Amino acid sequence: MNQEIEKRIERIVNGLLKEGTLKNQYEKATLTERLNATNTPGVSIAVINNYEIEWARGFGVKEYGKPEPVTTDTLFQAASVSKPIFATVVMKLIQDGKLDLDEDVNNYLTSWKVPANGAWQPAITLRQLLSHTAGLTVDGFPGYLRNVDAPSVVQILDGESSSATPAVRVNIMPGTQFRYSGGGTTVAQQAVSDYLDKSFPDIMHELLLGPLQMDRSTYEQPLPEKWHDSAATAHPWKSQPVQGKWYVYPEMAAAGLWTTPSDLARVGLELQLALKNESDQLFSADIVKQMLTHQVENDMGIGFFLEGDEENTRFSHGGWNEGFVSQMMMYKNHGMGAVIMLNSNEGDDILREIERAIAREYNWPGYFPNEKIVIAVTPEILDTYVGEYVTPFGLKLVVTKENGILFMQPAGQAPIELYSDSDTKFFMKVIDTEVTFETVEDKVTGLVLLQSGQPIPAEKISG
Repeated sequence: MNQEIEKRIERIVNGLLKEGTLKNQYEKATLTERLNATNTPGVSIAVINNYEIEWARGFGVKEYGKPEPVTTDTLFQAASVSKPIFATVVMKLIQDGKLDLDEDVNNYLTSWKVPANGAWQPAITLRQLLSHTAGLTVDGFPGYLRNVDAPSVVQILDGESSSATPAVRVNIMPGTQFRYSGGGTTVAQQAVSDYLDKSFPDIMHELLLGPLQMDRSTYEQPLPEKWHDSAATAHPWKSQPVQGKWYVYPEMAAAGLWTTPSDLARVGLELQLALKNESDQLFSADIVKQMLTHQVENDMGIGFFLEGDEENTRFSHGGWNEGFVSQMMMYKNHGMGAVIMLNSNEGDDILREIERAIAREYNWPGYFPNEKIVIAVTPEILDTYVGEYVTPFGLKLVVTKENGILFMQPAGQAPIELYSDSDTKFFMKVIDTEVTFETVEDKVTGLVLLQSGQPIPAEKISG
């Protein structure tokens, strides 16, 4: 590895961006400090740049108190990152004409059917299942100890006594809204296995893991013994390994993938190259575009979450199993991305701290929110906002103007300067509060505070 890349890695691991008290403000920390502070034994990272895996590296150890280091070959549970990887295989089957994205999934299921609700039979599709819009219950799965007999997928779908989760059922109208459902992904898993009449791990290996040479990946549950020495140990909290080192997840499509960041990066890279028509392996540009198109709600495609806008759109997914967390973030139109995997739930915050450090080092476009630009507002407009306001619960807010600057003074507090980003919208820099003044027929009637996503109205009572 060349010296410039080594310097980049050093800057990243010594410059994690820990979330500060105020929105979009960060505190620097080292990876070692954060691993220690969160009782996290190990982490593995892979970074894509210029449409290639530029580097991958492990840090820390596979199990707390033991010397075996995390390497690029160490297997972690991908948890819910299993879902979009499964979704790519479904899209491959659709591309090959073997499945229809909008067919009633009961037409593919044989060993189980989506049950009727009384006299009404819901019709749900693979598109809905993979975009979490099928109206199905059960958001996630807790896993099973290795020394117990885990239930079958059908038993899980029916919520039988051996299942740790209730039955997967439609209880809201399909196709109308996003609601995260690992249960829905498990229905899709059973549909694909039934229709192809093959074991689920074999399907995933044949159609994706094998062709992309993901040699350190398997959906087999329980994890076969040949992989045990390569696997990281799960640590939910306080550096304590789980009984048996890790849990078993029969819900393989939703939570069962064992893999490495490098192998997950190969999937992301394949999708990026397919969009450029520069891959001759698995996917057409059209099928990937479908996958990365907003479905019922703007932040969800098929399998992947979507964020950013236009040229800077990113597709991503996170994961949380007992003792493992993961994050996969890829650009749609740039050859950039990263995959991060940890063997501790307590270290969940570190995922984004590392990701932010990578984003800063590689100058990921559109990743960090744009700083608000302060604009000039005429003195005449500012004068109309001066006065007293009161919230529904009686808190008085006094707005004043001094030397052309607007201030707000909540009762019992010192005045806080307001900065304008439009004629009616202002923000504060010392706390995460936005202020919008409301008018009726050019007369200021009140204002709305926006804090932590909660609007708080206040009526103007004088001035």
